[in-house]
Amino acid sequence: MMTPMRYVLLVLVLIISLHYILSFSHEGYGEATSITHIKEKLQGSSSTQKPETFNVDDGLAPGAKANATFVILARNSDLAGISSSMKQMEDRFNKKYQYPYVFLNEQEFSEEFKSRVTELTDAKVEFGLIPHDDWYQPKSINETRATAAREKMVQESVIYGGSVPYRNMCRFNSGFFWRHELLAKYKYYWRVEPDVTFFCDLHYDPFLVMQEQKKVYGFTISLYEYEATIPTLWNAVKQFIHANPELVEPENALAFLSDDGGETYNRCHFWSNFEIGDLDFWRGEAYRKFFDFLDEQGGFYYERWGDAPVHSIGAALFAKKEEIHFFNDIGYRHNPFQHCPQQPAHAHGKCWCDPKDNFDYEWYSCLKRYEGLFK
Repeated sequence: MMTPMRYVLLVLVLIISLHYILSFSHEGYGEATSITHIKEKLQGSSSTQKPETFNVDDGLAPGAKANATFVILARNSDLAGISSSMKQMEDRFNKKYQYPYVFLNEQEFSEEFKSRVTELTDAKVEFGLIPHDDWYQPKSINETRATAAREKMVQESVIYGGSVPYRNMCRFNSGFFWRHELLAKYKYYWRVEPDVTFFCDLHYDPFLVMQEQKKVYGFTISLYEYEATIPTLWNAVKQFIHANPELVEPENALAFLSDDGGETYNRCHFWSNFEIGDLDFWRGEAYRKFFDFLDEQGGFYYERWGDAPVHSIGAALFAKKEEIHFFNDIGYRHNPFQHCPQQPAHAHGKCWCDPKDNFDYEWYSCLKRYEGLFK
């Protein structure tokens, strides 16, 4: 006959055994679903195990979403390219999350354009007209000087060197898109362009990564800018820094931009045709003053300053380096470059890009400089 003491010991053994079995069967669950481990997991490892599914909604209220939108700058003539990009975004990600879209144009969108793109999603879609002064060349620009600069660039075969509309676009994206009234209610945005490709399924919400990890800028491709388009940009940047040293973030990413402590610019920038960002960062005092200073120099028209280097310099100087995020698992192409995730992220996302066709470590890529920030 079993004594009371032996009975108690037997019960304890059974409880401990059951706890061990349950713990073993759920091994790694907490780590895989913790937001603090997402970056490490998505960048891959040497393990041959099948990648786990990540969902940053875990631990949040059902249906939790960030206050975010897609931003698409387009003309009516971009309808085919926009439809392709948007359909991929819906199939790869937004069919599940249904984040809204904001379309912006310097002219009114046609009824055909609005009807076609609205049919591609169940999410809310808004169409906005860009204010005249936010788009067109300012009256303060000396047109004689600007014309001469464009003609010189055409002679030197600089891409978009003779285009005024392209310059308008660069200036708008640098300093005005985030001021548009349709974006006033949002905190985060994802920029989408015509004729881009999204290669992989997304099993988590990048907007929530930005929110939960307190990121302000996300990218997939980084590269060197054409030197002929920005000959005096860095001099202007140094003038601004000298006049406003208190605006520079002490834990900045200057080393991504410069190899000599800021004396010269190595021309590295994040390719802004893809970017996921915090609108409040652009709205903040540092970046607003920075853009206004650059705008006064006239370099968007006297040269061909692009929004990619302007955004990149702003993010690198006025944000902490840890607030800039490489979305390694988002397969993306904007001709002629693409980022194709490597294993195990490639299999996890069901990516259809060729892993060998990957710009990350080509000679013209700046990804190594970004990674060097954290070594």
